Amino acid sequence: MDIADLAKRVAGGERRALARAITLVESARADHKEQAAALLDAMPKDRQALRIGLSGTPGVGKSTFIESFGMMLVGQGLKVAVLAVDPSSTRSGGSILGDKTRMDRLSREADAFIRPSPSQTHLGGVARRSREAVALCEGAGFDVILIETVGVGQSETVVAQMADIFLLLLAPAGGDELQGVKRGIMEIADIILINKADGDLKAAATRTCADYTGALRLLRKREQDPQEFPKAMMVSALQENGLQEVWTDLTGLRDWRHAQGFWAATRANQARYWFEEDVKNALLAQLQTPGARQALARLGAEVAAGEKAPGTAAQEFLEDLQPPVTAKP
Repeated sequence: MDIADLAKRVAGGERRALARAITLVESARADHKEQAAALLDAMPKDRQALRIGLSGTPGVGKSTFIESFGMMLVGQGLKVAVLAVDPSSTRSGGSILGDKTRMDRLSREADAFIRPSPSQTHLGGVARRSREAVALCEGAGFDVILIETVGVGQSETVVAQMADIFLLLLAPAGGDELQGVKRGIMEIADIILINKADGDLKAAATRTCADYTGALRLLRKREQDPQEFPKAMMVSALQENGLQEVWTDLTGLRDWRHAQGFWAATRANQARYWFEEDVKNALLAQLQTPGARQALARLGAEVAAGEKAPGTAAQEFLEDLQPPVTAKP
């Protein structure tokens, strides 16, 4: 594979090349990992998109909101990329990957790119290589990148480490303000959107929005927020009501954080976070080598037989795993 040519085509905005590049960075093959690292190094570093993380429980209308919101942004002349993560089966390992089917209109837009990816065994609501996919979409010249998480609950906080602004979608009658305080994911949300605020559900949406507005006042104030944030708002993705107000608040929050220096500081902290995660993953990968698996099986059998304490066996394994230290000349 000609990495230099692929990087040039991705930077030129070729959708087919971008899809191929994301497939490359998602691969677990050792040779592909080296090629992916070279590809990411070759991408332009002067392009920055607005990264928006988006989460919510299943059935809250995330795909409908993304399509309506994305269509509005495309209509304003912006290029929109959607990185959607589908849960993988713990039995078969498969994923449905049906987000393009749900976003029928947006998938046909020339200035939109939708990429569904399986979550596999990665926790935190995002795919294993979502961060690299975000970097590739930025290099391809997209203005807005929407990162849709699996949508399973409070554990979906990893997306906050790759997004500039985090949206949480909730359904009407989704609990009182005490329930809002209990949700750990509330602490990382910048804007809470009460979706489906239309028809018979509008009254319930109004009450839910008021409840979460009250709940947000009880949370500790974050230094990276202006006075009115975080906030709760009502939207109707189906009727496309409130979408422009959401975009206005998003861009206002982005501009404020830029002016106050929080934007650059957050991205620097995110880069450090992913560096440490890559180191941890590399260390965990050493446990999958044949020698390490044999040692684990042997020591595990001795622990199960009561011949060694778990802590002693773990220490012995770690000592054997560490490479010998050679003196520097």
